[in-house]
Amino acid sequence: MGKRNRDKQRQQKQRDGRPAGDRDRNNAGWGAGYSEIIKENKLFEKYYKELKIVPEGEFEEFMAAMREPLPATIRITGYKSHAKEILHTLKEKYFKDVQDLEVDGQKIEAPQALSWYPDELAWHTNLSRKILRKSPLLEKFHQFLVSETESGNISRQEAVSMIPPLLLKIEPHHKILDMCAAPGSKTSQLIEMLHSDMDVSFPEGFVIANDSDNKRCYLLVHQAKRLNSPCIMVVNHDASCMPRLQVEQDGRRETLFYDRILCDVPCSGDGTMRKNIDVWKKWTTSNSLHLHGLQLRIAVRGLEQLAVGGRMVYSTCSLNPVEDEAVIASLLERSEGALELADAAADLPGLKWMPGITSWKVMTKEGDWFNDWAEVPVSRHTQIRPTMFPPTDADKLKDMHLERCMRILPHHQNTGGFFVAVLLKKSAMPWNRRHPRPRKDKSQASAEGAAAEAAGPDEEQAEGDSPPSEAPAAEAQTPPEPTSTEPTPAAAAADAAATAIATDPQQDPATNKDAVFCPPPSKKMRLFGFKEDPFVFLTEDDPVFPPIQAFFDLSPDFPKLNVLTRTHEGKKRHLYMVSKELRNVLLNNSERMKVINTGVKVWSRNNDGEQFGCAFRLAQEGIYTLFPYIRARRITISVEDVKVLLTEENPFLSKLSNHAHEQAKKLEMGSIVLRYQPDPNNPDQPQCPIKLHTHTHTHTHTHTHTPSFTCAVFLSPQ
Repeated sequence: MGKRNRDKQRQQKQRDGRPAGDRDRNNAGWGAGYSEIIKENKLFEKYYKELKIVPEGEFEEFMAAMREPLPATIRITGYKSHAKEILHTLKEKYFKDVQDLEVDGQKIEAPQALSWYPDELAWHTNLSRKILRKSPLLEKFHQFLVSETESGNISRQEAVSMIPPLLLKIEPHHKILDMCAAPGSKTSQLIEMLHSDMDVSFPEGFVIANDSDNKRCYLLVHQAKRLNSPCIMVVNHDASCMPRLQVEQDGRRETLFYDRILCDVPCSGDGTMRKNIDVWKKWTTSNSLHLHGLQLRIAVRGLEQLAVGGRMVYSTCSLNPVEDEAVIASLLERSEGALELADAAADLPGLKWMPGITSWKVMTKEGDWFNDWAEVPVSRHTQIRPTMFPPTDADKLKDMHLERCMRILPHHQNTGGFFVAVLLKKSAMPWNRRHPRPRKDKSQASAEGAAAEAAGPDEEQAEGDSPPSEAPAAEAQTPPEPTSTEPTPAAAAADAAATAIATDPQQDPATNKDAVFCPPPSKKMRLFGFKEDPFVFLTEDDPVFPPIQAFFDLSPDFPKLNVLTRTHEGKKRHLYMVSKELRNVLLNNSERMKVINTGVKVWSRNNDGEQFGCAFRLAQEGIYTLFPYIRARRITISVEDVKVLLTEENPFLSKLSNHAHEQAKKLEMGSIVLRYQPDPNNPDQPQCPIKLHTHTHTHTHTHTHTPSFTCAVFLSPQ
C-alpha cells in the first residue's frame, strides 16, 4: 500500500513539475488540505432580512462586518490597584510608541479603549500577527502581552462577553451562581467584582461556577485559580436541573437562594461568525429550534433559585429571537407578575445596542415560515413549540417591555453579535408558592400504582416544583451542544423541596387532616467524569495547627475552621482555605453536588522545615488570604530589593538593602513574607503594594553556609 502511494505521488510530480503535497498546501490557504470556507449563507441572510432585527438601510453593512475578522480584545484582570499599574504601563510605555508608528508605509492604528467598559480596563486592537512581527517595537509590545497573559494579568476576552457581569451589579456580600460558566472569563469578572474592597480577605459573598461538561470544568478551574480567591467553588451539574442547596442559618437548615445569577446559556452562536467561521456553513434555523427548550429550562431553574429582590442576567451569543426574546417572553408569562424585565439602558453608557423586538416569525430549515402557533401543522409540533412565538395578547405583550432587551449588532462598534436581558425577581415563582403534596404510605402508593397501570399511562399525572414543560419528548433530543436536555420536571428529583398541589380535594392539606407532609425521598446523585478527592475540613484542635501557629505567630482570630485538606488519611500535603460562607455550603451539601475545586492553597508540606519548627511553607497563591493573620516573619523591603528578588537566580541576603538584610538575619530559616509599601509621593515607583513569599535556606558554596532565598512572587494589592 505504501509503495502504491509513493508511485502515485511520483506520477503527480512528473505531471505538474512539483510535489503533490506542496501543490495542496498552496491551494488550500492557511489550512493544509482544507478548502477555504466561503462566508456566505443564503438562508441566514433571508432569515434576518425578514425578521428586520437590523435597522433599515444597514443590512449590507451588517453582513460586511460579519465577514470581517473579529478584532482582538484584552481585559486587564486582577484587583484594582494592581490593574491600574498594568494599565499605566500599557498606556505610558507601549501605546504611546505604537501611536505614531508606520510599518511598510502604513500607519498603525493604536489600541482603543472600549468606551463603555469602566476605568479603561478593556481595549481592542486590529494589529495582526503578521504586522506584529515586522516591527521591533510591536514585537516588544507583543511579548509583553504574552507574558502578562501567561501570568494572568491580562485576559483575551471578546468585548460583548464582558457585558453580562457588568449588568449584574455585583457587591461583596452577594451570593452568585454562574450556571454555564466554562471556559471562565465571565467567572473571573465576577470574582474580581466580589473582591472590590481589597482590605477584606474574605468577602461575605461567593461565586458558585457550574458547567455540565466535566472536562470544561477544569478549564474553568484554571481561569479561576489565577485570581487566588477563597470565595470560588466549581461544580459539575446539568444546569437545567441544578440541585437546590441547603445552608445552616441560626441553628436550622434553610434553602440557599442566590442574590445574583448569570445565565449565559448554550446557543446556536450565530453572533460569533466573525471568529467561528464554521458557523457560516453549518447555520440553519433548526439549531435554534432544538436549543430553545433547553435554554428555557435552564432559565426557569435559575429563577427558581434566585432570591426575591435578586437579579438574573440572561444572555446568548445568538441574534435569533427564538433563543432570545421568545425565552424572555415565556419566562415573563409563566411568572404571573413575579418577574420584571429591567431597563439597563443607563448602566453602560457608551454601549450601542438595539432594543428587543416584539414581533417575529419562526422558520424551518427548509425555509417555511409560521406567523403563530395556530399555523404550525401537527407533523411539526415536535420541532416547533408555542413558546417560540410572541404572545398573542397585545396588552400582555406591551406590559412585558421586551424593548428593554439589548441586542448588540457587529457593525455598530466592531464587535461580535450578542443578546442580553436583565430580570428582577419581585416575588416567588407561582409554582413555588403552592402547598406540598402529602406523602402516601407504601400500601396506598402500591394500590394506586396498580390502578394507574390498569388505567394506562395517559391518566398518570407528573409532579414537580417547576412549571409544566411545553416540550414533548421529541424536543428533548440531544441538541448540538454538549449539555443534557433532561426536562424541567426532573429538577424536582434534584430539588425535592416542594411539589405542586393536587387537583384532587382529598390531597389538599386543608381537607386531609391525616396526611403526613414531607418531601419525597431524595435520589442518589449520579456522578460522571473524574472522581475528585474529598474536601475534609480540619478541627480547631487538629495537631497540624500548633507548630504553624507558633512559627508564623498567627493572630487569635485566624479562622482555623475554614482550613481544609483533600485527604482523610495520611500526611496532609496541602492546606486550603475557603470563606466561612462556602464552608457552610460544602458541609451541608456533600451528597447533593459534585464539587470539582474550591478554596485557595495557603500552605504546602516541606519536610525539611521540621528542623526549624514548622513542616509547612507558605504557598504563593495564599499570601493575600493569609497576610492579615501573620504577625511574624514579615520584612519591609524597597523597590531595589524587589528588583533583586525578581532578577537574581540566587538572591543572597547580602544583595538586599542594609535595612532588609538586618531584618532577615534575625529570623530562623523558613518561609518569610516580604512586603513593599508604595510611596504616594513618588509616582515613578509601583503604586500597588507588593508581597513576595520567600523561603530561606542554606546555600553551600566553598565549604561555607550562606543564607539565600527561594523566591515565589505574588503581587497582591490591598
